[in-house]
Amino acid sequence: MYEKMYDEKMPATGEIPFELPGWIACAPFEEYLGMKIEEAAHGKAVLSMPFTVKLAQGKGLLHGGAVTALADTAVAMAIKSVLQEGTHFVTMELSLKFHAPVRSGVVRAVATIVERDERTIQGMAEVFDDQGSKAATFTSVFRVKKSL
Repeated sequence: MYEKMYDEKMPATGEIPFELPGWIACAPFEEYLGMKIEEAAHGKAVLSMPFTVKLAQGKGLLHGGAVTALADTAVAMAIKSVLQEGTHFVTMELSLKFHAPVRSGVVRAVATIVERDERTIQGMAEVFDDQGSKAATFTSVFRVKKSL
């Protein structure tokens, strides 16, 4: 969807030069990485991402930044599934523990909301390789913008 925009510079004005196709949808960065939303409802989300050469680190494994991006996005989609459309929220803290390398195939992140209060939402995601082996465990804290 955003292929023509990938190399364009963001405007200095802060205006966003694109519009998401829906509340629960991949943004340009996520689409660039090849992420797909398989499920997002009731505080849970499942996202997938193909391991392509552009996502490899120097030894041919899936780059840790790509794993982190997938997990963070999966938690964000789980959160979007329970918040009112248009609510602003951001990642405030994140942690990733690797269990095994990803060498090929499609990677999946299964995310859930762990704890929630008025403005703070804690989430977690488990990342699996295409053989079903757990590659990483991700935890995060998101903050919802104050209502005016």
